[in-house]
Amino acid sequence: MAFALAQQFGPKEHGFVGLGTGEQAFILAVGIPTVAAQLAVANGSDFSLQYGTLVDPDVRLPDTLGDPDLLEWSCAARLSVERCLDVFRRGMMTCSFISGAQVDKFGNLNSVQIGRDRPPAVRLTGPIAQSDHSVYAQRTFIVLPHDRRVFVDRVDFISGVGYGEGADWRRKQGLPGGGPAKVITTKAVLGFEDDTKRMRLETVHPGVTIDDVVDSTGFELIVPDDVPTTAGPSDDQLLMIRERIDVGGKLLSGGIR
Repeated sequence: MAFALAQQFGPKEHGFVGLGTGEQAFILAVGIPTVAAQLAVANGSDFSLQYGTLVDPDVRLPDTLGDPDLLEWSCAARLSVERCLDVFRRGMMTCSFISGAQVDKFGNLNSVQIGRDRPPAVRLTGPIAQSDHSVYAQRTFIVLPHDRRVFVDRVDFISGVGYGEGADWRRKQGLPGGGPAKVITTKAVLGFEDDTKRMRLETVHPGVTIDDVVDSTGFELIVPDDVPTTAGPSDDQLLMIRERIDVGGKLLSGGIR
């Protein structure tokens, strides 16, 4: 998933990764994007990574993401929260990375609640800065497990707007950002049709079939006639991830406290 995400970046990027929560949520929203950004840098991309309020932190993660360790984490610059949000609202963030509990066919994301009742059946962590990501970033990348409970026809709450109701909905609402570019999942890479903005299957990961993806999606997915297999990392790139980028599995195994 990290390698597939890294293939989406151009030669010059400014990307934002939040500090996330723990366990799987951390791996999806923080770990995979961080590894992808570092892979892109190793491949020659001029990728500037903003990690919360830190710009271009050292590739070696601290032991925890608590304030004491964050304050001592070596980086190129430290920004105020207000400056971070200002960077988004000026459209300077070329890409951002978000995850959640639900996504629908138009890329709308939910990290607030399960169920539409008041009070809801389940209360989640909330959007944090997800709303700013989805409105202002030039491109948003959504990283998710591929499951019918996650890929639903209509999200229970929109915490991160995608293409709303489809087609030119974002333009009509006056939203400045570009919207979701790709959805990277545990089974596939998905994009969006240019005209309808409905989610479209692009590649399936090695060992996964198209039927696996369709059966794990709770809405009608657009499936083209030719769906290739997602390219994987080389042996050298795997070695780089394990011995340089993600030493000890802090990122991809959620091994950070």
